[in-house]
Amino acid sequence: MNLRQVRKKTKSIKNVKKITKAMQLISAIKMKKAQQAEVDGRPYRDTLSAVIEKILPTVDPSSSPILGTTLQYVGNKSARKLVVLISSNKGLCGAFHVNIHRFLLQMQPDFNQADFITVGSKGIQFVSGMGGKVLADFSGGKFVNEVSAIFSFVFEKFFSGDYGSASLIYNKYISTFRSVPIEEILLPFRWTKKEIHEEALTSVYTLEPQAEDIIEPLLKSYLEERIRGAIISSEAVEHAQRMMAMKNATDNSTDIIYNLTLIGNKLRQEKITNELLDMITAKESVEN
Repeated sequence: MNLRQVRKKTKSIKNVKKITKAMQLISAIKMKKAQQAEVDGRPYRDTLSAVIEKILPTVDPSSSPILGTTLQYVGNKSARKLVVLISSNKGLCGAFHVNIHRFLLQMQPDFNQADFITVGSKGIQFVSGMGGKVLADFSGGKFVNEVSAIFSFVFEKFFSGDYGSASLIYNKYISTFRSVPIEEILLPFRWTKKEIHEEALTSVYTLEPQAEDIIEPLLKSYLEERIRGAIISSEAVEHAQRMMAMKNATDNSTDIIYNLTLIGNKLRQEKITNELLDMITAKESVEN
């Protein structure tokens, strides 16, 4: 490698460094926005959970299709699953896609026993490549704007009676440096203690109209909010991992530039030394 090649390569690496640094900053901003969206939605989710928790004891499960899934689908022999896979449309985000795809293979090794709804083009590429059946893809626009459409599709397909369960698979955000791929069961509906708001009162509401008339829209809103929360969490993980990947790329670029600078300095010094030697040799030849 000559001095000209070193300078050309150094310039190229510096340009790449500018790009990765900009992508790092953009990802950091988007990650904070996703975190803030999760925080902003928390009061609504908590209040919704508290209201549902208070009125559930007064509701006959058979009066609600969603609550009825607890009775209807317990013991359902159908092993077929409906899976909502949340990924991304973009790459350059570290192990984001590798983790969720590996987890999917662990949870659903036989793709013939599941149908898929994908959110993110990387997800549909993976599922299609593995021979899985994709019923619908919601990768065209902003994911959070597709929540109602996703839920309506899941609701319709599940209540067709062809599936034993409907679940979400996504990367759950824990912190900037930590995430974990998980599966959450949407249907058949379950209400666990973990979902109960800590401040929920034990008293029972007197409701007008009847609890049976409002429990269904409340549960639909609750399930929609779970889908929205999963999408926001996945986006936060995506941006966090892209930020870290771009930071690593920027740091590596800095190291490469440093090493190329040393090589360039060495080559330049060698060139100067050789030129001086040529001058000295020429002078001695003239004098002799």
